[in-house]
Amino acid sequence: MGEKEELIVGLDIGTTKICAVVGEVSPEGIDIVGIGTHASVGLRKGVVVNIESTVDSIQRAIEEAELMAGCEISSVYAGIAGGHIKGFNSHGIVAVKGNEVAQRDIDRVIDAARAVAIPPDREVIHVLPQEYIVDEQDGIHDPRGMSAVRLEARIHIVTGAVTSAHNLIKCANRAGLDVSDIVLQSLASSEAVLNKEEKDLGGALIDFGGGTTDLAIFRGKSIKHTSVLALGGNNLTNDISVGLRTPMAEAEKIKIKYGTCLPDSIGKDETIEVAGVGGRKPRTLSRQILAEILEPRVEEIFNLINRDVYRAGMEDVVASGIVVTGGSSLLEGVVDIAESVFSLPARIGRPMGIRGLVDVVNNPMYATAVGLVVYGARTQPRKKFRIRDKNIFNRVMARMKKWFKEII
Repeated sequence: MGEKEELIVGLDIGTTKICAVVGEVSPEGIDIVGIGTHASVGLRKGVVVNIESTVDSIQRAIEEAELMAGCEISSVYAGIAGGHIKGFNSHGIVAVKGNEVAQRDIDRVIDAARAVAIPPDREVIHVLPQEYIVDEQDGIHDPRGMSAVRLEARIHIVTGAVTSAHNLIKCANRAGLDVSDIVLQSLASSEAVLNKEEKDLGGALIDFGGGTTDLAIFRGKSIKHTSVLALGGNNLTNDISVGLRTPMAEAEKIKIKYGTCLPDSIGKDETIEVAGVGGRKPRTLSRQILAEILEPRVEEIFNLINRDVYRAGMEDVVASGIVVTGGSSLLEGVVDIAESVFSLPARIGRPMGIRGLVDVVNNPMYATAVGLVVYGARTQPRKKFRIRDKNIFNRVMARMKKWFKEII
């Protein structure tokens, strides 16, 4: 079995699961031809804390995807998240040479906009153009060929801790994989679950995962704000474990099978069986107690996200509503709480615009992995580099030296 050139693999290295999705790019679109998942035990809040365990989980997920797709996987697009991720907006201005905007002018204005002081322990993950302003005319997405004297650019810069990015890439390399690119998970998820109208009118994507909850706000087809909250589905599981006095593994099963955020929708006679700790006998409790544990925690997470939206001054940008995706969004009542907290319409985001194994990946928990494939298909003609274990540190150091030269 040899690697097919047209295959793109998205690797979602999450806190609770590792997921690999194989997509085959054709002129008609993207066909999902393989998928592999495995429990993740080497990450906490989106950050690698045990390399060996993470490598083992990645290998098992990749092997499963290879078996289903009938191919050999050697390179992946990897998602990154965690509380260390920070996003901010920047602005640059240059004079246009020759009175007509060329690609070199666009490159120069982007360089001017991203010439900001970055701490040495952080690395730039994305530089995302929002819009260009040509002689005070804003809202331009491609100024090439336009007559102009002055060109301005507004961009969104996403940075992350250098060590966290290193460890993520190191895990993939030890699993025998090249990393074609590192992609912010909320940006990847948006590729799979947001439609053009939502991005254009203004929408917010909330990726409600196991270890983190990621926010991405779009308007005018460009990204306006990103942030990562180090709270997620694992916090819900922990609350159940403590509140019902049951082991974490049992708490996770109870959350998946009986979890709901709507206490008022539960009948008084509905019960659940809760396993005891240390060999104690199982107990039978009202399901309403479970809902009363989950509801305030989900409300708290969404309120923190809402506070971040207001702090960024983005409350008027989110016109189309909220899209909630990620594995934790499957919890019954999540959409109701989102609509209540944000006072906006909300829906569950499932991967769309793909073909092939649609029934298999039609689940919010696969949004990031599918989105990584879509992102890879969109950027592949422009990005062909690969990262290998022997030169990743040199590449990062070269990038940091370039930044320092620009700043100085």
